[in-house]
Amino acid sequence: MKFGAGDWVEVRSKEEILATLDENGRLEAMPFMPEMLAYCGKRIRVRRRAHKSCDTLNPLSSRSLPDSVLLEGVRCDGSAHGGCEAQCSVFWKTAWLKPAGGETEAAAKTGARGCTEAELHQATQAPNPSGGEIHYRCQATDFPLFSARLHTRSLGQYFEDYFSGNVTLKEIVLTASYFFFKALARPKWLADGGWYRHFYDWCQGLWGGVPYPRRLGRIAEGQPEPSVSLNLQAGDLVRVKPYEEILATLNHSSKNRGLFFDAEMVPYCGGVFRVRKRVDKFLDEKSGAMIRMKTPAVILEGGFCRGRYSAYRAYCPRAIYSWWREAWLERVPEGTEETFASSLGAREILKPRREESLVG
Repeated sequence: MKFGAGDWVEVRSKEEILATLDENGRLEAMPFMPEMLAYCGKRIRVRRRAHKSCDTLNPLSSRSLPDSVLLEGVRCDGSAHGGCEAQCSVFWKTAWLKPAGGETEAAAKTGARGCTEAELHQATQAPNPSGGEIHYRCQATDFPLFSARLHTRSLGQYFEDYFSGNVTLKEIVLTASYFFFKALARPKWLADGGWYRHFYDWCQGLWGGVPYPRRLGRIAEGQPEPSVSLNLQAGDLVRVKPYEEILATLNHSSKNRGLFFDAEMVPYCGGVFRVRKRVDKFLDEKSGAMIRMKTPAVILEGGFCRGRYSAYRAYCPRAIYSWWREAWLERVPEGTEETFASSLGAREILKPRREESLVG
């Protein structure tokens, strides 16, 4: 069964789902993670159809997924993976779901022998060749195993983006205009300024887009980048600084002390958000090892990648949270009016998403 964005579904019972899994807690190589058990039996709305997603392990590619969706308000809390704080989206096989209010038929037969809850937890750990700390396995580390390479010229994916409800026609037009300009121009014409970029910015302003989002940082390579400590915690209210101010904290590779400021973050400049999480540690998706950050970053409520400015992840529904240096943010008092620099889905982001209320 194919679910689309906005459909209400019910997560099947723990017993039904375990019966679809192999002894490693996987269905068609996709892990069902212990963190997902908390949602069994709950009624949740589909956020996006996960017919594709960006590949974060093998750069510059997108991959297709069969029979998968993402659910509103459902993210991994890392409780079974060493307390990882990345807050990743969770993929759900449609075999683990049923239409909300539908019949209580058994889950689809998969030929699997079934999995116990103990085996499910055991499957989160991977062998560490060098010994020492535990290495983990999750949907992020195993993503290439349950997905297939998807070429950007495969036009069917973009039709499914639209007809599944994943993106609106306006989002398609805005993103297409970005790639159209970029294809006509030399990258330096847009990154360094000049009349071509001014023309691009003017055109984007006509239909509510944002200025060209891949400009060069102001700090020369090898020069120190500023470090700011605001000691931000979950619930704090902050404003993202204007893009020009953030560029002053970046080197020519768009990094501040190793953390990349991505083009997908530019539409959030000028917006007011609450801090969702302080990130001190996360899983290295390639090795499964736990990485501890030298300087913590923060995650903002609603501040996720929307796949608007990246050719190899256009309209990716995965909604990976962006990580923010405190040098790119400033505290604001409670009650500050929520403003935003563009209408590129921004005001929709700033409004309360009611994600928690969509899990019942």
